[in-house]
Order: sequence, then structure tokens, then C-alpha cells
Amino acid sequence: MRKKHHDLNTTTGLWPNKTLTMKPITCLFLTAVLWFNCRAGQPPANPQTNDRAKAILKYFQDLDAQTNRRVVSGQFSNFGDGANLRLATQIHDRTGHWPALLGADYAGRGGISTNAPNQAVLEYWQQGGLVTLSAHMYNPARTNVPFGGLRDKDVDLKALLDPNTEIHARWLHELDLIADGLQQLKDAGVVVLWRPFHEMNGNWFWWDGKDPQTFIQLWRQMFEYFTKTKGLDNLLWVYAPNHGTNTVVYYPGDQYVDLVGLDAYTDYIDTNHILGYAEMARLAKPFGFTEFGPHSPENPPGDYDYRRFLAGVQTNFPRTVFFMSWNAKWSLASNTNVAEMLSDPRIINRENLPKGLAGKR
Repeated sequence: MRKKHHDLNTTTGLWPNKTLTMKPITCLFLTAVLWFNCRAGQPPANPQTNDRAKAILKYFQDLDAQTNRRVVSGQFSNFGDGANLRLATQIHDRTGHWPALLGADYAGRGGISTNAPNQAVLEYWQQGGLVTLSAHMYNPARTNVPFGGLRDKDVDLKALLDPNTEIHARWLHELDLIADGLQQLKDAGVVVLWRPFHEMNGNWFWWDGKDPQTFIQLWRQMFEYFTKTKGLDNLLWVYAPNHGTNTVVYYPGDQYVDLVGLDAYTDYIDTNHILGYAEMARLAKPFGFTEFGPHSPENPPGDYDYRRFLAGVQTNFPRTVFFMSWNAKWSLASNTNVAEMLSDPRIINRENLPKGLAGKR
């Protein structure tokens, strides 16, 4: 998310020739069938992904394969030490529903902070909810301070990839801190929708707007480090640009991604105001709104009619199978007609998830 936040430190076969004689409608039908089968049969990005994570990925893929898709509800909690279940509880108190997906972020006031986010997502998982994590990572190129620089503009990503640089060592240290937190969740049996480098097509984070090929190398380096070196088999990898231009030029490849989504902050749920969906929808991965907030990235009034979101999604973004509302006045606890939206049969809340998908079996 590009806005400032109180908890942030901001310092993708050819047919035989005889098929050419087929009627166009038949060709279109077969193409559609093959595309749907491709999406439904995609293996996890990490071949060693554990069984619980495979089941959750298949759940999203099965939702995506339906003609009339239902949408998993989600709510972001907070950053670092601010992460807890208070906002989810407020939503339940107001609406009678628990969001199916709870999000948190590893960014703390003094760098990477995993304790409170882990406690929140572990508790939610144990109660039967799905969980997602991101990290507003500090800039490892800053050698004069131990953290900060989220919004620095002059970071050379190639230096992070060069094992002969001090920046590379600092980068690996940051990855180690994150991996330690994710390992704790693995040990507890928690599957994480892991959403790194979000909004990489923007111009507000240190990893944003860089050379696409270098960025792809950086994503793949993190992927290999977490999955092979660290053995984290509990992650589903989520690619999440900001809506707008260049939404797929940073895509690291099907073998490095499990789900995809867009971050968008607007009242208007249509393709004139949320850009890049057509390109993202062509990727053979389940699609969602990885961050959503009404109004804009700054100063929402908290009076948005959330029924507009669902109506717009169903009409204009039909491949959507999950969303996560941001916190504060963007949240499901701070706007209008949220109970009506969450009560809609097209929405999947925590109580609607298949028993045993998350939490205890």
C-alpha cells in the first residue's frame, strides 16, 4: 500500500493442421475448455509444497473453475506490533460474520517484526480462517541505519543479487528475519498466502518501478531461498501489482506464483477506474483483490456502501475469487452495508469454508 500509515516507518501447443477446418464456435469452445483445465490443474509453484497448502491452492483453483464464482472475504489487520484480531472481532460483532481471510504485515517500527503478526494469524488459523502475510520491507541498501528507507528511490536491485556486496549480506539478513517468522508458522501447521514485493509496478517503495528482468531475478532469488534453502513448504506465493500499467511485466513466471491479484483503492469498481485486469485475468492463476479500499489511498471517509464492491466485482471482474479490505476507514468494520454484502450467498466467510481446510482437522 502506497499510503502512509501510522505503523509504517516511511524514513505465461499448436493444433494439428486438420483443426483449421473446424467451425469457429467449436474452436472457441475447445480453447475455453483447455484454458479452464489449465487453470484448474496448475501445480503449486513449489514442488515440495505441503499437503495443507496444496489443498488450499486447490480450493482457490476450484472456485476459479466455476462459472458462477463465489468470493472469499478478507480483512487486513495491521502492521507489526499492531496486528491482532480486534478488527476481525469488530466486523463479527457488527455483521455476524468472520472474514474468511485475515491479513497482517511483518513491518514494525524498528524493522521486521514477526511476533504479533504471527500470534494473530496463528489464532485466526486455529479458529478455521485462512491467513495472508506481506512485508513492507526496509531498504537493505541503507548502510547507515539498521532499518527504514521503505520509500527510497535509488536502490540498485542488482546489488542485492551480487554475493560480493555488503548490501547482499544485509538483504539475506532481512530475508532470514522474515523466514524465521514464516518457519514458526510452518512449525505450527499454518499455511500462509505469502505476498512479497507488492505494488512493484508503482513508484513509492524501494523495489518499485525497477528493470523488470532484474526484479524477476530478485523475486526468484527470494523464492529459491525460502523454498529450497529454508525449506518453507507452507507458502502459497501471491503476485500483487498495483492496478494500472505494467501489471504483468514484472510477473516472475508460473513456476514462481500460485495466486495473483491487484491492489486498488477507489469507489468505482469498473475497468475505467481499476486498470490492468484484462492482462492479469489472462494469467492461469486464481485472481483476487489483494488489497482493496474505497475512496482512494488517502483519507477515506468511512461511508462506502460495500454492496457496490461486490456488484462491481461480479459485473466487471468476474474471475475474482478473493479480496482483502485494508484496515482503518477502508475496512469492513468502518463502512456501510457490510453485513448485507457479507450475507450475500456469493460471499464466502470463515464459517463457510470447508471444515478442515484451515485450522484443526
